[in-house]
Amino acid sequence: MGPMGDTNELDSQHLVKGVLRGERRSIAKAITLVESSLAAHRKIAAEMMEGLLPHTGKSVRLGITGVPGVGKSTFVENFGLFLVKEGFRVAVLAVDPSSSRSGGSILGDKTRMEHLAAHPATFIRPSPSGRTLGGVAAKTRESLLVCEAAGYDVVLVETVGVGQSETSVATMVDFFLALMITGAGDELQGIKKGVLEVADAIAINKCDGDNVERAEKARLELEIAMHIVTPESPSWRPPVLTCSSILENGTRNVWDTILEHRKIMTETGEFTLRRRGQALSWMWTLIDEGLKARFHQNTTIAEKIPEISAKVKQELISPSAAAEALLSYL
Repeated sequence: MGPMGDTNELDSQHLVKGVLRGERRSIAKAITLVESSLAAHRKIAAEMMEGLLPHTGKSVRLGITGVPGVGKSTFVENFGLFLVKEGFRVAVLAVDPSSSRSGGSILGDKTRMEHLAAHPATFIRPSPSGRTLGGVAAKTRESLLVCEAAGYDVVLVETVGVGQSETSVATMVDFFLALMITGAGDELQGIKKGVLEVADAIAINKCDGDNVERAEKARLELEIAMHIVTPESPSWRPPVLTCSSILENGTRNVWDTILEHRKIMTETGEFTLRRRGQALSWMWTLIDEGLKARFHQNTTIAEKIPEISAKVKQELISPSAAAEALLSYL
């Protein structure tokens, strides 16, 4: 018997019912199915997603990024515990394209988030390792929908601060938070302009003890820096907050900001437009991925690649003519 269990557990309708009942085992199985790249699993996953889709869309989708050392797992734990005390069910998903190299850094985070992981109202899922970023991100979006259908009120998508993964996560969430810390000399060190452009808020973590003054100074500096960034929405200028992951309710102001953003975006109609636009852009992402996969799986193309590649190297044929020739076999 494979890791996916028996055939009954691979029945899409069986899984849909289990997920809708909020059964943790069914949720885990559904996500494992979504993450699988086997053609047979993809077909069942597609049927399952079709059944779950009408039950999605009700959660707060939240993306969180931060450079290593920013205290992301302690932030997520403090924030998650605050939310479950408020009566919400919380799911945490991770996008970590480097986890195969680092030996699964997010799995380490899961053990560090032991209080949150042990809470019955939470579900924590480390990212699949050893895949391309696009692949991980595409699967994460489907995993997010599975968690929504299972009744989680807040779905946190956490990403390591490695460039492209931030922009990828920003296209699947309603609110994108960039976590920062003080004492890095230049407060913008380690954070890219691209991240500032997709952030809906910046939170300076570790604002506690003798760090409060430095955090406040960093907040003012970052506020000035944020003026160079054109906000994505005319109705929302991303604020710079300070927070603490070790004080009780130390992350409450982040949640207040998320709710305020949601209220404004809903009133202006931008909330619905953003989600619709994201759904469409994900369709094109999946088409791009599907076309690439079909290209490489095509036996005629596979046979022709060595010969045409050799001609390109020897400059007997131009790269554009070679690409055109290979694409003509699709």
